[in-house]
Amino acid sequence: MEHLGVKPGGKIELELLPDGRGVIKAARASGKIEDFFGVLAGQTKKVATIEEMNQAAADGWAGRVKMGRK
Repeated sequence: MEHLGVKPGGKIELELLPDGRGVIKAARASGKIEDFFGVLAGQTKKVATIEEMNQAAADGWAGRVKMGRK
């Protein structure tokens, strides 16, 4: 699994071929961002400004995520 880049708890895909062989590969995320929109709708009453959203996105990409932030 290490060779495939699969870490503990990671997922794999198994493709069974017609000749009886199988191919194992690391599972790749196939979701689209559009599928995620609305998942958290109604979960909070906080309204964020575009500046706050931009800052949160920048912090996330930079690895500066603060958990439990209100």
